[in-house]
Amino acid sequence: MARRAGRLTPVVQDSSRATFLELFFDLVYVFALTRISARAFEDLALEPGGTQGWSPVTGGAKTLLLLLALWALWQNTAWVTSRYDPYHSGLQLIVVIALVGSMVMGVAVPRAFRGAGLAFAAAYVAAQLARPLILIAAGTSERRLKIRTAVTFATTGVLWLVGAFLPVNPRVVLWTCALGLEYVAGRFGYPVPGLGRSTVSRWDIAGRHLAERYQQFFLVALGETILVAGLSYTVGPSPPVQTVTFALTLAISILLWRIYVQRAGFILAEAVARARQPASIGRSSADTHLVMVVGLTATAIGYDLAIKHPADHPEAAWVVMFVGGPLLFLLGRARFEYEVFNRVSRSRWIALLALVALGPLALHHPPVAVEAAVAVILGLVALADARRARGNPPEPAAPPF
Repeated sequence: MARRAGRLTPVVQDSSRATFLELFFDLVYVFALTRISARAFEDLALEPGGTQGWSPVTGGAKTLLLLLALWALWQNTAWVTSRYDPYHSGLQLIVVIALVGSMVMGVAVPRAFRGAGLAFAAAYVAAQLARPLILIAAGTSERRLKIRTAVTFATTGVLWLVGAFLPVNPRVVLWTCALGLEYVAGRFGYPVPGLGRSTVSRWDIAGRHLAERYQQFFLVALGETILVAGLSYTVGPSPPVQTVTFALTLAISILLWRIYVQRAGFILAEAVARARQPASIGRSSADTHLVMVVGLTATAIGYDLAIKHPADHPEAAWVVMFVGGPLLFLLGRARFEYEVFNRVSRSRWIALLALVALGPLALHHPPVAVEAAVAVILGLVALADARRARGNPPEPAAPPF
């Protein structure tokens, strides 16, 4: 329930607990990410014999565009609930609108470049534009910043909505430009002629709350990998090789969780609290978690392929999912370790090189064997983390920001 409806000011106390409404909001993304995975089979042409020419590249770019739009809405909502009182009635209205918008976008994902393009674009624009307008109406002390934000999303909203009425290729171009402009504007403090710009280092945020929100979204993405694996395994008969593949995918998801939490993921909130510029590490962590989430999404797609075709000859696009997903996750996780500890463990680099070397070999081995190799590589990383921590006091956070 909303606690009050008075004037909004930036947070002065840092509570790490997300509200029930925010957790409810996250549940929508469990559905949205499964729609992204399902759409990837169409865009990437992943059925046997379908990955010819440039179709996997162009199709993958379209799926990625939709995923980035969903992430942008979630991230902006998480930032605003970490900057202001999340129990304020205005903030709760923002979350509800974002929840509904994300759900509509998730439903529209499979046909976003066909008949449902307008629904996807309108839901996105409405949710992104409603946020600064509600904050202005609530009397925020950062009125100029919110006006600049509203001007930015109103401008890019035109590109989103116009693109929804165009054929596929120009639609992709306009939507990509709109998302790119939003990202660049956010990086430079939403500059608007006559209104100036702001500096992220001066933004007040509840760092522990934001850290917890990133952790929760990571768990949502990780849960989606398990959901996809389970759904793929329960479709049709389950011969022994399929059962082994399913067991391997479950082991990989467990290892991904273990690598994330040991130990940077466990003390992200502490790193944000110790940072000289909490907003800077918060923004950097957003990019890092995006890379890991994209990696998890690709991993989930690989699970579906491996479980359905465990002994088939893999195509190149399949290998990108099998190996590229965990590789992207480890890249993001290496940067995450730097953000928290100002260093990167040697085991991360060795594992990344091993995954790169596995790629060409995977083209000549069945998916079940490739998943087994990925599980071994990730298992060695988790083992190295455990050996480093054994017998030593918990390593404190030492962020470079």
